[in-house]
Amino acid sequence: MLFLRSQLADLIMYVLMAIMGILFAPAAIYSRGGAYWAIKVYCRTVFWVLRILCGLKVEFRGEVPQGEVIVASKHMSFLDVMMHAYALPRVKFVMKRQLRYAPILGLYGMRIGSAPVARGKKGSAVRKLVRDVESDKENAGQLVIYPQGTRVLPGSDKPYKVGAGVLYTRMGQDCVPAATNTGVFWARRSPYRYPGTAVVEYLPMIERGLKLDEFMKRLEDVVETRSNALMREAGYAPPDPR
Repeated sequence: MLFLRSQLADLIMYVLMAIMGILFAPAAIYSRGGAYWAIKVYCRTVFWVLRILCGLKVEFRGEVPQGEVIVASKHMSFLDVMMHAYALPRVKFVMKRQLRYAPILGLYGMRIGSAPVARGKKGSAVRKLVRDVESDKENAGQLVIYPQGTRVLPGSDKPYKVGAGVLYTRMGQDCVPAATNTGVFWARRSPYRYPGTAVVEYLPMIERGLKLDEFMKRLEDVVETRSNALMREAGYAPPDPR
């Protein structure tokens, strides 16, 4: 039954994305505020569907960032994307370049000022990312970047990429690390949406001014430590790093 409920929840999620995306498109095109409104209504509706069909609830912890700041987050599923989109008042994302051409997702992602980046381009991709972010500086908000560059499975030891650190040093902005356990309930490529409480936790701010290496080490330490703690709280035991 869990498989069927999970698949039904996914079907409803995508059908709602198409219907609401089209119905709310005029508001999104008219203003960035309209796009934010549409995104938050959609996310709230999907959270309700997941809770009713799968017993999967969402919870936000920590102080939600309000001003102009970089949010460097653990990324485990599409659920944590929706959770950031719902919680952060003026969110925008560093997203893979292919998504800008995706129906609905591309329209709304670009409308809120997200910065597309090509995977695998390394130095040139980071330089373009910085240019794109700097070009949208007049629209202050919370820029979400996933330092590992992709969704990771619980227990995966995927290295952190330097893009978050380059943005932090180049933009001269504070950074709020964010931890999550969403992969325990909605894992990458899994057909199941397990019951429980998925958490996104906003951690104490890393203030501007650190050197790149120092920032990257501190970021990885706090995000991985707290994400592992949240996963253990949810019943998953991450591998011992030793």
